[in-house]
Amino acid sequence: MHIPDGYLSPQTAVPFIALMVPVWSAAIKKVKEKLKKRDVPLLSIGAAFSFTIMMFNLPIPGGSSAHAVGAVLIAILLGPWAACLGVSVALIIQALVFGDGGILSIGANCFNMGFVMPMVGYYLYKLVKGDANECSGRALIAAFIAGYVGLNVAALCTSIEFGSQYHLFQAADGTPLYFMYPLKMAIAAMMSEHLIFAGPVEGLVTALGLRFVGSTYPHLLLEAASFDKFAKNSGVIKHV
Repeated sequence: MHIPDGYLSPQTAVPFIALMVPVWSAAIKKVKEKLKKRDVPLLSIGAAFSFTIMMFNLPIPGGSSAHAVGAVLIAILLGPWAACLGVSVALIIQALVFGDGGILSIGANCFNMGFVMPMVGYYLYKLVKGDANECSGRALIAAFIAGYVGLNVAALCTSIEFGSQYHLFQAADGTPLYFMYPLKMAIAAMMSEHLIFAGPVEGLVTALGLRFVGSTYPHLLLEAASFDKFAKNSGVIKHV
């Protein structure tokens, strides 16, 4: 799902970087409010997990790749804003050190996988899980659905971003200046791979990861649940 350099125009890529600056600022503020010092190593582990799982790429015809991200799992355990920071750090390191994703495209990639995906996945998980126990079967099903949908919404955003370049930026003779395929083809290529392959993998990673944490470190889920109850009672949840 990483967008490489050359597929987005500067007119598209730079605004995404500018957009992510206040998002990262808000994420830092929210993480400081919620996470305790003892949870910071967990966020580091989550970022490392996301970094590692994203390195297993399945190339997609048209200029991107399919892979799991782990953003929804981090969001369920530590909150969506913590996931935003963790996944963004992983994406920035991948771009700067390993060339996985373009440097100019960092903003767009972080928006898709570091913001859209954990936010969509987290609130969908809460909606589907309802009042069920965090270690229940319903919670695991909710985690699978949240991971699957979160990844595919991020993939849709990605395909729209680089697919639109074909229509927006062309030379005088009609030759596309950046991305070489129209929006319809970009969406078809991206979504077919993610709906069929990467999405189910992401769902399994999220559900199995939640089950592992629930059986090995259940206090992490209890802390997350207690924060959500406090946030709802105090009205904080309306602002996160």
